[in-house]
Amino acid sequence: MPDVTLTTLQSLKHNGEKIAMLTCYDATFSQAASQAGVDVLLVGDSLGMVLLGHDSTLPVSVADMAYHTAAVKRGNQGALIISDLPFMAYATTEQALANSAALMQAGAHMVKLEGAAWLAEPIRLLAERGVPVCAHLGLTPQAVNILGGYKVQGRQEAQARQMRADAMALEQAGAAMLLLECVPSELAAEISQAVKIPVIGIGAGAATDGQVLVLHDMLGLSLSGRAPKFVRNFMDGQPSIADALNAYVRAVKDGSFPAAEHGFSA
Repeated sequence: MPDVTLTTLQSLKHNGEKIAMLTCYDATFSQAASQAGVDVLLVGDSLGMVLLGHDSTLPVSVADMAYHTAAVKRGNQGALIISDLPFMAYATTEQALANSAALMQAGAHMVKLEGAAWLAEPIRLLAERGVPVCAHLGLTPQAVNILGGYKVQGRQEAQARQMRADAMALEQAGAAMLLLECVPSELAAEISQAVKIPVIGIGAGAATDGQVLVLHDMLGLSLSGRAPKFVRNFMDGQPSIADALNAYVRAVKDGSFPAAEHGFSA
């Protein structure tokens, strides 16, 4: 059992204290990030891009995710570990159950699924069977071909209304956490207030219950050389990676990150 649990995260939300989450893919960074006070380590399918050099997350397999989840578990010093179910790994409820079991057995404490209200049934079944779920709304990278690229989601009123309804439906189904990616700051604030479960943002403004960044982005590493608008390079002015990790946790906890320039308007 990690030192940080779902109860811990729920208490942080209740008390208005921010949650610091960071992606992580190996034992060394797992140890460093958890020792720096990162509350949640996300073994993201972003590893397909930042570790494997793919142009999207779509080629990532369940075996890839289980391998890296096990590595993160071995280095972890008390953070809660969330692992992504990769593309088409939960297209049916049978797949969702089997592949979630594989990631939990590898060391995850929670799994993350991308989608909308259609996730309600797999979330309900997983929660009933002891698998906590984080639901990912907004820009969902696995659906990049449907979305037409990496674009801010929820700017139109109908889209925003649907996202609010989806968030409520997924909480009702048993989701233990929400992640909002590239969502207008005002909409993210409304959703964070509307649900009782913790809401983590990435490119979703400062009013969510916590923040997540891709590890390599916050360390100033990018294959493309272009960091997304919502990223801050925490290596700037820091003598070591450990100091950068500490600076990230401090900035999330004291509310200085994200600043207004890291968010999006409707």
